[in-house]
Amino acid sequence: MVVIFQDRRQAGRALAEAIRSTVTEKLSAEDTIVLGLPRGGVPVAFEVARELGLPLDIFIVRKLGVPGQEELAMGAIASGGTVVIQADVVQAYGIDATVIDAVAARERHEIERREAAYREGRVAVSPEGRAVILVDDGIATGATMKAAVRALLPVARRVMVAAPVAARKTCEELQAEVDEVVCFESLEYFHAVGEFYRSFDQTSDEEVRALLALAHLGPGRLRV
Repeated sequence: MVVIFQDRRQAGRALAEAIRSTVTEKLSAEDTIVLGLPRGGVPVAFEVARELGLPLDIFIVRKLGVPGQEELAMGAIASGGTVVIQADVVQAYGIDATVIDAVAARERHEIERREAAYREGRVAVSPEGRAVILVDDGIATGATMKAAVRALLPVARRVMVAAPVAARKTCEELQAEVDEVVCFESLEYFHAVGEFYRSFDQTSDEEVRALLALAHLGPGRLRV
């Protein structure tokens, strides 16, 4: 029977239990951080960080939409500038490299804007030399998650991908890139992340800011 979560916060608590029961190494606040992918991944990541007693921050990834069909991803760009391209989409639509560069430049500016807006002057938690738990509210094609992974692999000691729901094929692809993948529910036939939530309203910028402000108080004080 497929699990349907009430909302992202409940999904985060379930995911935290899955991580706790799966991971063998000790997760300490000194060398492990939880990074949520804004916006929808942040409420999930907040609960994971709260349950596991770990620091929380964000790692921003933006989809590179096909011009004229922006909902269709031709790739993704992550904080720091790492770009992942969906080669099959680019080839199918005959997208020129100059078009990709232009879209990536626009999204890079949006990443910088969100970094400043969400953190409100707080310094980012450095992933360097740490174990990182990358969290989203669900993983379909995996383009945005792969961009985040490839940006973090050169600096993090260990990278784990975690999501309440995911496409099984995408989980298998990610397994080849990271140290560990934890999905509470992975399915062969996967259409949309929202199908697994009773409440799946868009996460607002205000909610992201509020959760990060709470997280800044320290893992022991993540209570809402």
